[in-house]
Amino acid sequence: MADSERLARVAADPRYLALTRRRGRFTWTLTCIMLVAYFGFILLIAFDKSLLAAPIGSGVTSIGIPVGLGVILLAIGLTGLYVRRANRDYDALVQSLVEGEGE
Repeated sequence: MADSERLARVAADPRYLALTRRRGRFTWTLTCIMLVAYFGFILLIAFDKSLLAAPIGSGVTSIGIPVGLGVILLAIGLTGLYVRRANRDYDALVQSLVEGEGE
């Protein structure tokens, strides 16, 4: 079977269309979570510097350092979540569609 025929068959498969909708919802959810966290941090920097500049306890580290680190760790965590789900769910279904299983 030619690649263009295989591509057309996969693109028309209802399972593939359902997969793209499900994956799209998931990626937009993760994107919104990251945007809220990032822009929330930026807005705190812009409008409440004193909050982020407040020291933690009697040390020299301010609250802004762990909050900023939290935004970075959130991005890494969301990326790992997407990769895990893609490897577990999406890749297997796409592979089965390409190979023509379950027709």
